[in-house]
Amino acid sequence: MTEATDLAAAAGSTDPRVGLRAVVALRRLLEGLEHLQVANARRNGWSWQEIADALGVTRQGVHKKHAHLMPARDPRED
Repeated sequence: MTEATDLAAAAGSTDPRVGLRAVVALRRLLEGLEHLQVANARRNGWSWQEIADALGVTRQGVHKKHAHLMPARDPRED
């Protein structure tokens, strides 16, 4: 089993302590994966709007969340 599979199973536990710890770990894992894929999209030339559309959020929201973690780019590229 993978870490994500183990965490998903633990998140369904009837023990709230186990379930909540798993939820926190899953949240961290997902945040890291989201940042990884946003960075990947930016390296591949995606605009903030394209990323936002793929994530189902606003352009402003995704930019605010991830822009400070990205290398500087020419704003005319968006």
